[in-house]
Amino acid sequence: MLEKIKFIGRRIREGRLQDMLHQTKWIYQYARRYWLAIIFYTFIGLLGTGIALGSNLVSKDLIDMITGHQTGALLKTFCAMVGLALGSIVINQFSSYISNWISMKVDNEIKADIFSRMLVTDWESIASYHTGDLLTRWSSDASAISNGILNWIPSLIINTFKFISAFAIVIYYDATFAIFSFVGIPVTLLMSKTLMNRMINNNKRSADLNARMSGFNQEAFSNIQTIKAFDLIPLYVRYLKNLQKEYLTMRMDFQRMSMFSSILMAVVGLIVSYTSYGWGIYRVWAGIISYGTMTMFLSLSGTLTGTLNSLISLVPNAISITTSAGRLMDILEMPKEDFSQDEAVIAFEQQNKTNGIRLKATDIDYTYANGACVFQAASLVANPHEIIALVGPSGEGKTTMLRLLLALLTPQNGTLCLENVDGSEALPLTPSCRKVFSYVPQGNTMFSGTIAENMRNVKPDATDEEIIKVLKMACAWDFVNKLPTGIETPLKERGGGLSEGQAQRLSIARALLRRSPILLLDEATSALDVATERRILKQIQEDKYPRTCIVTTHRPSVLNICNRVYRIQDKACVILDQKEIDTMIHDF
Repeated sequence: MLEKIKFIGRRIREGRLQDMLHQTKWIYQYARRYWLAIIFYTFIGLLGTGIALGSNLVSKDLIDMITGHQTGALLKTFCAMVGLALGSIVINQFSSYISNWISMKVDNEIKADIFSRMLVTDWESIASYHTGDLLTRWSSDASAISNGILNWIPSLIINTFKFISAFAIVIYYDATFAIFSFVGIPVTLLMSKTLMNRMINNNKRSADLNARMSGFNQEAFSNIQTIKAFDLIPLYVRYLKNLQKEYLTMRMDFQRMSMFSSILMAVVGLIVSYTSYGWGIYRVWAGIISYGTMTMFLSLSGTLTGTLNSLISLVPNAISITTSAGRLMDILEMPKEDFSQDEAVIAFEQQNKTNGIRLKATDIDYTYANGACVFQAASLVANPHEIIALVGPSGEGKTTMLRLLLALLTPQNGTLCLENVDGSEALPLTPSCRKVFSYVPQGNTMFSGTIAENMRNVKPDATDEEIIKVLKMACAWDFVNKLPTGIETPLKERGGGLSEGQAQRLSIARALLRRSPILLLDEATSALDVATERRILKQIQEDKYPRTCIVTTHRPSVLNICNRVYRIQDKACVILDQKEIDTMIHDF
């Protein structure tokens, strides 16, 4: 007992119980949405328990009638037994059908909610997690939450009712049998404590390994071309086998413990059953109880033992559920992006639809969470009908500046805002402002689906003519028009089947289709030849739509057509004069 008290005290000091309470409160926000489903599960379970107990009583009477040669009510009792059996079958099948539907519905709704909440989590915070880990938390842990919500409370109520009812029947007919029902309780409690500790550790290890496996698979399959090109197949197969070996070792460690405990519990169960059987024979032989009562006791003895085990197992189940909740809370309790300015941004865009929107950064300081300082007092201005270039060495902050402009990152000091052309009205940059941006990031950003579907991701009601127009602006129509099915040509995952240059032109066309006041191009023309790159930027510049355009580039060949060029280097953002631009072009 002293050891048990010390164990509980240690857990309290470690904060485990407080964590579980906090996680339980978090789970409750979902559980309260589905109280009707929980009541349904509970009602069905109680109904099934009642039928099972009734079947035990009817079976007792039937056996007593047969062994006592009492034929008066035999047919009636037999019919009652058959009716209960049929009722149990119908209820089980009906409840299984409805339960599966509710389970899938709840699982889908909770996953959709968690998915949407993940997407509005602060970008820098969530970017610190591997995508495989995020996928595991969203799929496996979310399913654990939905299953727990629908099953834990009903299981507690149903098994408590079953235990009390069975115990009451045993006490009513012969209290001595109740003693045998509790013989295995000390062993069960002892094993449950040991298994609980092992289960806590196993859940954490299993979740971590599942995340690593998911991340490994996701990266391997998405980079299969690189793996093949570098002849890395044997290496990655070896990586996979090592992960599988580690996972197998972890699972078998827990399995050995489960096997030992299962054998011990089975032996205890046999002892309880055979002791009850022997005691029942003695009581029948002594004429104290009937043979039917003995068979009922034997059945209820198993029910009591099994129900008690089920109640005890709810403790590790609760630990498993709260562990999953904790893993999700790690993500969902991160800072959230603020979209409260949506209406103000829409109104600001409408007011400046004719003249366009200026983008302005003033004295920006930004340092990443890992301590890497990128900007100190950096400023820039971009106006409608302008193309602004950001140049500088790799890793100096060009992409970071675009992330700041998109409100993916928040500067520690300085201001970022949208302004009308005369500067008389300004709107601070927030995540809501992304409504006025189009963005082409580095790399291939095409999705699986047709070219037209990729285009309509940003404008669902776009006509074929609108799509063709922007494809021409992005110098993509020439190769798209030669495809057998044109814009209805299906693309593979990440634009598989296209060259890097073709994928970049489609990405630019998609951004242009949105017709946002501000266009950001992050090395979006790096895979194009100089002539095509200049032609695309010229067509963007000559477009009558009042678009503000910012491009990052390593190639100075297009700088002469840009309205202003900013060099990003040494944490500063400095405007280059024409002489410096000419020098860059000459030295390239």
